[in-house]
Amino acid sequence: MGDVAMTVPVLRAFNEKYPVVKITVISTPFFQPLFNDLPNVSFLPFDKKGKHKGFLGLFRLFLDLRKSNIDAFADLHNVLRLKVFRKLLALTGKKVAFTHKGRTEKKEVTRAVNKIFRPLPSVFERHAKVFEELGFPIDLSNPTFPEKSKLSSEIIAVIGEKKQKWIGIAPFAQHDSKVYPLDLMQKVIDQLAQNPGNKIILFGGGKKEIEALETLSKSHNNVISVAGKLKFNQEIELISNLEEMLSMDSGNGHIAAILGVKTITLWGATHPYLGFSPFNQPEGNSLVSDRNLYPKLPTSVYGNKKEEGYEDAMRTILPQRVVEKMVK
Repeated sequence: MGDVAMTVPVLRAFNEKYPVVKITVISTPFFQPLFNDLPNVSFLPFDKKGKHKGFLGLFRLFLDLRKSNIDAFADLHNVLRLKVFRKLLALTGKKVAFTHKGRTEKKEVTRAVNKIFRPLPSVFERHAKVFEELGFPIDLSNPTFPEKSKLSSEIIAVIGEKKQKWIGIAPFAQHDSKVYPLDLMQKVIDQLAQNPGNKIILFGGGKKEIEALETLSKSHNNVISVAGKLKFNQEIELISNLEEMLSMDSGNGHIAAILGVKTITLWGATHPYLGFSPFNQPEGNSLVSDRNLYPKLPTSVYGNKKEEGYEDAMRTILPQRVVEKMVK
């Protein structure tokens, strides 16, 4: 989800500079709501389990795109099946370009021995380079954001009317090494909830997360979990109305940032230097684990690789520090 969300501000900047150019986004149907506010952008659902499964499925997708008479193809994912797809398009004379992920550079930042710890280009910069190669340079330095969504009656029935500051918290991530310990997150929530002018809204998904979020929210009247209670497009609408979002290195933080919401992120095994910081957020909004105590950090690009002895790295991000940053 985060990878898909990070394409949105790049496409928005493209739209503003080239308003007569049509873009067709190909992605999983679930993610379509992320692109709903972009003019001149249509959505082609990728059916990975059905019509577009396997090589024959890719060929069907190729035929579908030929019907739409595209002029160029921007690959913002750069995985094996897309390399095949790019070759098919190139053989028909279409211009193609793809995001260079910088895998070698990222290995230098994450390796334990001879680590070269330095900031790498952001994903947004890498995506913008793709469009520049296709002849469409864009500028990401002065972004615009959509207006706050008008909340539907269904959302209000769950969350209530807005009479307080709405603070979003998304305490989970795909990998455990990126998740702030829940006992510390409870302390963050407890401190924020002491202010009756705050309403803390918890985001997540999946049975285990829903149960954990209900536990985190049960001690305070001004804390509510919306996990499992709203559709994805409704969550996006709700997030656009937040004052701020606290997130891990995960999708909800990226969604908040692309909607212009102030976003604070907590980092464990990964690090903002790898280029995955939420869009247009100051460096100080990324709170990282202590590298003096855990010098091998970051140990992973995506958080899927665990380093023995580093299980408690995120405990060096003290709850009071998180709360002070959010209040500020």
